[in-house]
Amino acid sequence: MGNEEDFAGEPNSFRKEAPAGTSNLLRRAAELIATVLSLSLSIRAFATKWQLIRTKLEELHSGLIAAENYDSGENPQLTGILPSVISTAGECRDLARRCSDLSYSGKLLMQSDLDVAIAKLDGHVSTLSEIYKKGILANGSALVVSKPSLGASREDIRFYVRDLLTRMKIGDLGMKKVALRNLYEVVVEDERYVKAVVDVGDVVHVLVGFLGSTESGLQEESAKVVSVIAGFGCYKGNLVNSGVVAPLVRVLDCGSEEGKVAAARCLVKLTENSDNAWCVSAHGGVTALLRICDGDDGGCDGDLIGHACGVLSNLVSVEEIKRFMIEEGAVSTFIRLVRSRDEAIQVNSIGFIQNIASGDELVKQMVIREGGIRALLRVLDPKWPCSYKTREISIRAIENLFFSPLSSVSALISYGFVDSLLYYVRNGEVSIQELALKVAFRLSGTSEEAKKSMGDAGFMAELVKFLNAKSFEVREMAAEALSGLVMLPKNRKRFVQDDHNIALILQLLDPEEGNSGNKKYLISILMSLTSCNSGRKKIVSSGYAKNIEKLADAQVSSDAKKLAKKLSTNRFRSLFSGIWHS
Repeated sequence: MGNEEDFAGEPNSFRKEAPAGTSNLLRRAAELIATVLSLSLSIRAFATKWQLIRTKLEELHSGLIAAENYDSGENPQLTGILPSVISTAGECRDLARRCSDLSYSGKLLMQSDLDVAIAKLDGHVSTLSEIYKKGILANGSALVVSKPSLGASREDIRFYVRDLLTRMKIGDLGMKKVALRNLYEVVVEDERYVKAVVDVGDVVHVLVGFLGSTESGLQEESAKVVSVIAGFGCYKGNLVNSGVVAPLVRVLDCGSEEGKVAAARCLVKLTENSDNAWCVSAHGGVTALLRICDGDDGGCDGDLIGHACGVLSNLVSVEEIKRFMIEEGAVSTFIRLVRSRDEAIQVNSIGFIQNIASGDELVKQMVIREGGIRALLRVLDPKWPCSYKTREISIRAIENLFFSPLSSVSALISYGFVDSLLYYVRNGEVSIQELALKVAFRLSGTSEEAKKSMGDAGFMAELVKFLNAKSFEVREMAAEALSGLVMLPKNRKRFVQDDHNIALILQLLDPEEGNSGNKKYLISILMSLTSCNSGRKKIVSSGYAKNIEKLADAQVSSDAKKLAKKLSTNRFRSLFSGIWHS
């Protein structure tokens, strides 16, 4: 901890020194306190009292070290309190020795002496703090304690944090900013510094105070530190109890762009705990966040909108807050944001719409009325500049929100969703193609209208191609979806027009065919096709019709027996029998 650097970057030869008398007293007081701190670590008696004494000594020591490294000038107030500080430190040293070797005369008397020492130390800390607040100490030539090395002890870490705390309290604006940046650097690198920040008195309160500063730099830097602390669940309560929510909301209202981003990021983490939702709402946070989102004109920071969406998404779990958002026009705001050209804004807006409408039919209908389906389908337009990731998110949102009730499915179909889905089944990259196929499979089971629309669009020809896919899951979905589509007479007629369709299905029924789909659904397709004359004729005349016999004889499928029986009736019996035994 003894290594030091020039805080202001000035050569040591140019650094001003405090007057010899003051400097000697400061050094003597700091050294004496350091001795007491070291001695106190081995004390086992009166552990709680000594913990309080150590906390006060550490804070006082940090303040004195900082004062020693400043150009304090002729400061009678500072010089005046040092003898008293030295005297109290000497008393503490005496008490430490007596507690260490258990040479005190009585517990009650020692407890009383320790209480007196705590009160004196508290008075010294308060007095020194008042001197600093008045700006009596000049800040032009301070030294800063070097950051402890990797694997530093708990004491070194706490000392470093206390030193930064002192500089945040008494330094000029530049010094405060540097101290905050140094603090941010260590809390990001090492969780132990986060614990030290929470444990060392006043650090969190100072950070909260800076959030309310009119100086944007202090707002930004402190918000970044607080955001890191908020990432640890065990410390969120410390921040909330210290009053961090109200100033964070004020930063959202009138802070700089960078400060707003950091504040919103922090609130995302804090509101992961729904207990904090009301606190954010009570301080006007919902209104501030909606105002940020509503103010987007295409040039707003994507990160800010994204984090604002994140906070609001966390808050919709509280029904009363959700209703307030709806009344304030949140639905139309976020549907508009889905049309943004900023991908981050698009993605987060889609996520918010899903959260606010999920499980709420009234809100779903509001989303439809406000143009939500059209906005999501625009993302799927190949001409619209979007990544496949964003398109996948849009497809999933449509599936989650609008596949029930039937009125929502009808709205989807009327806006052209089937054609958009078919495009990605045909032309998408592997990930979005598989997603589109899964969604098409689900859509085919929603309604007769959906089956008809998919048949008219040309889905059956694409599904046939997937019957030979490598993935069993893909083959099964394609077969099941086809079995549903051909239940409609119009789709059956369209399907049998291509001889290849029936031939492929019969070929895949071969028991020796290892790359087959689910035979249950393949047989179901053929059963539906037997409902029309042309379908029955093409089945029995196919060179692969014997595979139905193989399945029936192998006793592996009762459905195969039913199909064989149906094909063997009436005027097709002789034709099928001839093929069967050829």
